[in-house]
Amino acid sequence: MNERDTLKINKKGHLEIGGMDAVDIANKFGTPVYVFDEAYIRNMMRTYKNAIVKHYGGNGLVLYASKAFSCMAVYAIAKQEGIGVDVVSGGELYTAIKAGFDAQKIYMHGNNKLVSELELALDNKIGNIVVDSFREADILNKLAADRGIVQNVLIRINPGVEAHTHSFVQTARTDSKFGFSVSDGAAEEMTAHVLEKKNLKLLGYHCHIGSQIFEKQSFVLAAQKVMDFCAVIKQKLCFEAETLNIGGGFGVWYNGEDPKLKPADYEDYLKCLIDAIKAKAEEHALKLPYLVIEPGRSIVGEAGVTLYTVGAIKEIAGIKKYVAVDGGMFDNPRYALYQSKYTVMLANRANEPCTEKVSVAGKCCESGDLIAVDVPLPKAESGDIMAVLTTGAYNYSMASNYNRNFIPPAILVKDGKAEYIIKPQTYDDLTRNDVVPEYLK
Repeated sequence: MNERDTLKINKKGHLEIGGMDAVDIANKFGTPVYVFDEAYIRNMMRTYKNAIVKHYGGNGLVLYASKAFSCMAVYAIAKQEGIGVDVVSGGELYTAIKAGFDAQKIYMHGNNKLVSELELALDNKIGNIVVDSFREADILNKLAADRGIVQNVLIRINPGVEAHTHSFVQTARTDSKFGFSVSDGAAEEMTAHVLEKKNLKLLGYHCHIGSQIFEKQSFVLAAQKVMDFCAVIKQKLCFEAETLNIGGGFGVWYNGEDPKLKPADYEDYLKCLIDAIKAKAEEHALKLPYLVIEPGRSIVGEAGVTLYTVGAIKEIAGIKKYVAVDGGMFDNPRYALYQSKYTVMLANRANEPCTEKVSVAGKCCESGDLIAVDVPLPKAESGDIMAVLTTGAYNYSMASNYNRNFIPPAILVKDGKAEYIIKPQTYDDLTRNDVVPEYLK
């Protein structure tokens, strides 16, 4: 376990989250339940914000990447911590606005934004829209003109650096549904296109090179390439970028295969990136751009723990042992989709030695409904409380009502106290939008 003050094993031998015993959480709120450690979330937001102040004179903005976990409470925390958010849909934008978030600190992404989503963004006067197609630039310009406003925009570009987990590669031309490639002239062409729009104000560029990245050099290389591109555009089009959004993708610990990073490590990632930007700005005689970063997973990922109750246990002699829980792929589809690996433990017997390897199965009517495979555990018994760690990012946000199961509620824990931030669903919620046509009655 990646131990910290707010995630530890207490004197009872139970997992403790945010000062509250996981067994007590399960008894009070039921299972499955998503548990979020508020102190960890705030600490990570402050880590990034303070790093920009310390190493870049505060000339930048941290945006929480909403797609990792979007709800009103997390936007309320981001607002209190003085950071911004990025959104990738009308739903995320609406949630942030409903939570009272400062619209000027909202950036909107998406490779195929709907007209209705662009209208929602303009009508709420959000700070920046990252344009990702010629068509979008045309539509956005017209919508802004109709409203008599000039909208700040960035252009998403592909610098030719792709990074995932422990490795990164440079490519001459990035094959992605996102952005415009620098190497083939597409990014330059898009820049010229946007600069012609009277109701769009181009501030600069955005790039995002991947996710779950631990290699610092990949961020450095991406920043260098984008700054080189900015120098070319200044020379060719007489446009100097004011803003550089370098995206996110900072890795987190899921299991023993991942590094256990501390807040200081994330600050170091950012410092290396900032040093590269400063060096390139000096090399090309460019002004230092306003720096925007978009961490999501690294803010909420390790803050989240999902608690389950063990149900059926089935052992196939000489082959595999299945330990089934009351959740499954409907609350965590990441193993089914990506074979993602997690750390699993029995929260009520956290000090006991692991004596066997098991596969954790869900309750869906689906053979691929697995949460973890071949994970070490003590000999599990029906009724045990199972904890799956690092489920704060891309679990609730990717959950579904498959098999008409409930998406679990979410709670926020701090200083030994817990409250709902997403209420439990009911059967009425599942059928609320169902309609039976008259001819079927």
